[in-house]
Amino acid sequence: MQLISLLQAGKGQNADALSELCGVSRRTLFRDLDLLRQAGVPVLFDDDEGYYRLEHPYFLPPTAFTAEEALSMLLVCYELGANGRMPFYSAARQAAIKLEASLPANLREQVRSVTAAVQIHLTPTNPLAGAEPIYRQLLHCASHREAVRIRYTSFADDAEIMTKLSPYRLLFSRHSWYAIGRSSLHREVRTFHVGRISNLELLAERFEVPHQFSIDRYLGNAWHLIPEPGPHSEVLVRFEKLVARNVAEVHWHKTQRVEFLPDGRLEFRVTVSGLGEISWWLLGYGDQVEVLQPARLRRMVADRVTRLAARYAEEG
Repeated sequence: MQLISLLQAGKGQNADALSELCGVSRRTLFRDLDLLRQAGVPVLFDDDEGYYRLEHPYFLPPTAFTAEEALSMLLVCYELGANGRMPFYSAARQAAIKLEASLPANLREQVRSVTAAVQIHLTPTNPLAGAEPIYRQLLHCASHREAVRIRYTSFADDAEIMTKLSPYRLLFSRHSWYAIGRSSLHREVRTFHVGRISNLELLAERFEVPHQFSIDRYLGNAWHLIPEPGPHSEVLVRFEKLVARNVAEVHWHKTQRVEFLPDGRLEFRVTVSGLGEISWWLLGYGDQVEVLQPARLRRMVADRVTRLAARYAEEG
């Protein structure tokens, strides 16, 4: 299904791009393309462009969903499409309604009874009011490999900037949508918050995504979205017993290691590129956490706590 979706989106993809996007080897990709042809999917290879594509728009035939599959699809679509929980994807709720209507009556009733008993609370998101046209244009350009020029309010540069952007990927992370790609102004790959793009101009210029590029490789060991230059930092913090188990139960970062102490406290170790983002996360735990190393992070948190205490200190 993923391969068909990629083939029918835009003008086509070459074998390297398809294998990377699907997360498989070239050998597996060629085997899967053959399987699609054998199943009647009209896969063509354009010799001039070197791209694979579909001969004409192709839609999968109706699928016999199991109760578990239908339930999973409906829950995800209902929740992501409800009240803008996933910005720009309100259509997901309409898709869920159509999917439910297409199910056999007995399965439809079974799914309704289960979905009525389940509710998912998602992390609050930025509604990105008025930014949907920008997002749709970025999505088009990312899928067609077309560059754009954007006007952007940059917190890092403390100014409104103009730059040519080659949007490699669109990423939804935690609260909002981001465009990740090469910026001509910065001469490197950067992350741009979609809600801070005030103007976008389509350019008659194509780009190629570097073969080795991936979001995971680009972000590296960043705590969230901002990889900082310089050597990685080995962070060791100690959480008090009150919050220790709550912290240990969540997979916060791909490098984290946790160890409970005999008194119930938790030692939390992580390797990160940059200390700014993790410092704000630690401050959210107040007096229930102590930074043990590195010294620079300990001073950073201490300075912010000192300023916070001064703000709330009684006068006189």
